[in-house]
Amino acid sequence: MLRGKALHPGDTIGLVAPASPVTADRAIAAVEQLQALGFKVKCGQTCNLSYGGYLAGTALERAADMNRMFTDDSVDAILCMRGGYGSPQILPLLDYQNIRKHPKLFIGYSDITAIHCALNQKCGLATIHGAMAAVEFLQEDPVSVQSLLRLVLKEALYHPPFGLFPPDEIEILTEGTASGELVGGNLSLIATLMGTPYELDTKGKILFLEEIHEEPYAVDRMLTQLKLAGKFEDAAGIVLGSWTDCGPCGDEKSFTVEEVLRLFFGSLDKPVIANIQSGHSTPNIALPLGVQVKMDTGRKLVSFEEAVARTG
Repeated sequence: MLRGKALHPGDTIGLVAPASPVTADRAIAAVEQLQALGFKVKCGQTCNLSYGGYLAGTALERAADMNRMFTDDSVDAILCMRGGYGSPQILPLLDYQNIRKHPKLFIGYSDITAIHCALNQKCGLATIHGAMAAVEFLQEDPVSVQSLLRLVLKEALYHPPFGLFPPDEIEILTEGTASGELVGGNLSLIATLMGTPYELDTKGKILFLEEIHEEPYAVDRMLTQLKLAGKFEDAAGIVLGSWTDCGPCGDEKSFTVEEVLRLFFGSLDKPVIANIQSGHSTPNIALPLGVQVKMDTGRKLVSFEEAVARTG
């Protein structure tokens, strides 16, 4: 896996909006928060664009912004403003050859899952599922921001293995141990990529899933799609994150999302760990995608076996 360089105070973070737009006041506040942490900031054009109400510019504009940030030697890492909708539209327009030549830390989550999948698989680039500039950086959510900084700052890089969460916060659905490359993200986006050139490869890997604003039947439908495609059978292990606002809407006879997850994962012949506070949750713990992790249900531990950033 290619890795972006670890950051120091004074390095430049490039801000992009590859999905939905941000308001001018939130964009300004995001820049101020990053500057307060000691970083220089370079805003992409999409930080000030809106197209059709729910997109931060056309697909061409958003892809061009990403391509420019990767090839701009003054930019040390790329941080998404927010998720929303639209990231899959730009996947055919990204310059993967040039991105491979200019590996950088790329950070985001939610709709940004589509870009993580493409960069991991098309470029062999390790990325970070974590806090975004106009979301967690503007909330009173220091744990999310600090968990991200612990992954990217050279001065704070952990010495592996580094456990993700205190054991008492983790729920075990299926016992066992497994090691593999961590992949995944938002369930809706992973389902969207099925049957495309960017479909997620889970063979021998640790699959991470999370979701927001989907009823249990919709979660069931998307998990069924992945199951029928062999994604769970191929995976070495499963890590389940937050499932925020995924309750049934008024149907007292409906399964809960927790029951749906147990139906799908409670009898797998591989380790399944749930209740990881990562995704659309507070805190949203940063996860390194494309690097080796280890699951150990006996110790209630998920650990990072290697760094997502290079120090050289």
